Amino acid sequence: MRPIEVILRTFVELHPDDAARAFETLDPTDAVRLLKSLPAKFASALVERLTPHRAAPLLDQIDAARVRELLEKLPIRSSSALLHHLSEAKQQEVVADLPEKDARWLRELAEHSPETAGGMMEPRVASLALDLTAQQAATAIRKAPREALHYLYVTRRDGQLVGVLNMRDLLLARPQDPIEPLVRQPVLSVPATMPRDEAIDLMMERGFLALPVVDAEHRLVGVIKHDTALEVRQLEAFEDMQLSVGVGSDERALSPVTTVVKRRLPWLYVNLLTAFMAAGVVGLFEDVIAQVTALAILLPIVAGQGGNTGAQSLAIVMRGLALREIMPGMAKRVVIKEILGGVFNGLGVAIVTSLAVFFWFDSMGLAIVIGGAMVVNMAAAAFAGAIIPLTLRALGRDPAQSASIFLTTVTDIVGFGCFLGFAMAMMRFLPTG
Repeated sequence: MRPIEVILRTFVELHPDDAARAFETLDPTDAVRLLKSLPAKFASALVERLTPHRAAPLLDQIDAARVRELLEKLPIRSSSALLHHLSEAKQQEVVADLPEKDARWLRELAEHSPETAGGMMEPRVASLALDLTAQQAATAIRKAPREALHYLYVTRRDGQLVGVLNMRDLLLARPQDPIEPLVRQPVLSVPATMPRDEAIDLMMERGFLALPVVDAEHRLVGVIKHDTALEVRQLEAFEDMQLSVGVGSDERALSPVTTVVKRRLPWLYVNLLTAFMAAGVVGLFEDVIAQVTALAILLPIVAGQGGNTGAQSLAIVMRGLALREIMPGMAKRVVIKEILGGVFNGLGVAIVTSLAVFFWFDSMGLAIVIGGAMVVNMAAAAFAGAIIPLTLRALGRDPAQSASIFLTTVTDIVGFGCFLGFAMAMMRFLPTG
């Protein structure tokens, strides 16, 4: 074995997370070559730590037998996520020669979108038949794989979920007693088609360590584990943060430059367009600024306060949407609350700002102009911060999708427009020169 191969294996074995981050910086051709050459144990450790969007294009370039070998060493949910992102032809090749049990699990998971409860469930779940005795149930538990034991779910012989069995009740029962009277019914479950956000919210609300997932016939098909739910929720939070500023949800700190350009450049063009729009508003008042130079000095203050106010509203509303605090029919109430908050905060800031401007420029007219502009812009910013994510959600889009870019456009255009518009209206009361 060459020294470089020994170093690579040691690096992956001892520091898999660091190795994965370094792996993401490689050129795709080099990355594919490395996945082919490394032993499956080490290659799968790298693949498991990549996002499916990043790993799938690489696996599509590797022969099906090698991909199958890597997937078999991954957790079933990770294998399913990767399989879901492979090309359809590659999926069929990979699943074709898998052991029937593993192939069945992967096929079942691949049928569900990653955005549903079925897409994030663990299909390996042990259950007890309703017609067992306490002794038979205890024997079945001992034989079940540990990773498949969560709660003691009880099903009919056709797989329909009936309820859950308390371990204490089972241990206190006589060996010959049937478990049916001990089963606690009904048990909370979620359909495999339920959006995963709703399933996670329900799980967190009830404090479950596992949540059973059922199909259309109410058959037990898997469970959502607590650690999986936390992982998904954390990942979604980071993705929303990136999306809100126009960065791709799958971009990482060490992603290739090509990914950086591909994900960010389109939104930078959008931002550039909105910047020209704001500049166009300022250009409409070029003569006013030329006569009252103090306006140019104060413009950033108005825009900055509007931006901060809008960002506060945006953060609160996005949190409310993410945690299901904003239920259907509550949008109007939320928007009105944010507008009133913007008005009152605007009045508070306007008083302080007007006093500062009055003593700075010795102009009551300029103080009134900036005070009025501050109230209007902060109210508009609060409205925009609330209505933008609500509108995106109503249109079926991610509320975080570059919301801050749209918000900045509103606060800049409204802030510049009302400040310079008020200045034009009160021109004779302003200091010129």
